Amino acid sequence: MTPSLLMAVLASGFIYGITPGPGVLAVFGIGAARGRRAGAGFLCGHLLGDVVWCSTALIAIVGAREIGSAAFDVLGVLSGLYLFWLGLRAVRARRSSVEAPQGPARQPFWHGILFGLTNPKAYPVAVATFTALLSSRAELLHWSMLPWLIVLSFVGGLMAYAILIGIVGARQVRNVYLRHELLITRLCGVMFIGFAINALAHALPGLVTNKA
Repeated sequence: MTPSLLMAVLASGFIYGITPGPGVLAVFGIGAARGRRAGAGFLCGHLLGDVVWCSTALIAIVGAREIGSAAFDVLGVLSGLYLFWLGLRAVRARRSSVEAPQGPARQPFWHGILFGLTNPKAYPVAVATFTALLSSRAELLHWSMLPWLIVLSFVGGLMAYAILIGIVGARQVRNVYLRHELLITRLCGVMFIGFAINALAHALPGLVTNKA
């Protein structure tokens, strides 16, 4: 595994874990109501869902690559379009459309497990994010390295969650987050659009070549 592929997988897991979404908003709400320990419990439970969805996404990506470059390019185009749609929605978001943070949970750990495993956006976002960041290194992906890809994505997610746990209990951080929530959402939308352009830039030429 090359250093560039290693960093790409780590970055994918990190970005997937730290990007504002339902889980991040929930942990801010729980942390504000019950403190850092409850927020950490929620994230530890939520991590199970991340492992499941990221592993499934990586299996789909490697499987598409092994089937053939055309299948991977199709996946890249679909992922790019999906990320572009998510990014456009985030950029055009208004305050009333931004999801509110969750309130306290009696059992944060179990709430995190349920939340992580039932989030309908988890799998498509994982596939789209990993495909966008790994598309330029598609030729390096093989079944033999799948366990390492999963481990690296897990480490990236742990790094993201360590940062979230460190800041979730700080009232000032939550206040800043809530005050600038719309701006943060839009900036993440711009980031998603950038990932989408990257995925399309690597996938479309391959499809055109195959058709020719």
